[in-house]
Amino acid sequence: MVDLTQLAARIDHTLLKPEATVRDIERLCAEAREHHFFGVCVNGCWIKSARGMLRDSAVRVVSVAGFPLGAASIGAKCREAEIAIRDGVQEIDFVLNVGRLKQGDSRYIADEISHLVLAAAGLPIKVILETCLLGEEEKILACRLAIENGARFVKTSTGFSRGGATVADVKLIRDTVGPDFGVKASGGIRDQKTALAMMEAGATRLGTSASVAIIKGDAK
Repeated sequence: MVDLTQLAARIDHTLLKPEATVRDIERLCAEAREHHFFGVCVNGCWIKSARGMLRDSAVRVVSVAGFPLGAASIGAKCREAEIAIRDGVQEIDFVLNVGRLKQGDSRYIADEISHLVLAAAGLPIKVILETCLLGEEEKILACRLAIENGARFVKTSTGFSRGGATVADVKLIRDTVGPDFGVKASGGIRDQKTALAMMEAGATRLGTSASVAIIKGDAK
């Protein structure tokens, strides 16, 4: 039997669409309160609004940096993180530079992660790999660099590229990072069966916009 309380407590209820309005954010936050999700994940312009809407709530506000391409400079990503912190964010998911990783530039990726961790000033940093664009060795390398440079989580995907989370990728990430590191599965998680499969594979957090349908057990 599914423990819905435990499942909800692992979900970042997500709305990162560019056309999102304040009414959409209000709905997102109300749903997160009602279902006791771990957090809401919103674009930077909505951090202050979400913090206000979730005042006196345990629901955390998560935002993104370098999203969705990961191709901005390290300085730009760090500044985005600093502004997010000023606005009240509680966790930051940032997209690593996929091109630099694919060309084997480990020094650049290590610097990027360590600079983002420093800019976050102690708040949890999740490194988004965009696994659909990477080979197995590149995924393993990115995971190792995340561990070595102070990140708290590795996250599979933005949900804006050509593929999202897969059970195989979550298993690979979990095997690489070990039992105690955070693993966030995100992208394409639309129903309870898939959500539970991701958790079984080793995910400790789920990022999804279909959170309510997942908790209710409804296909969407």
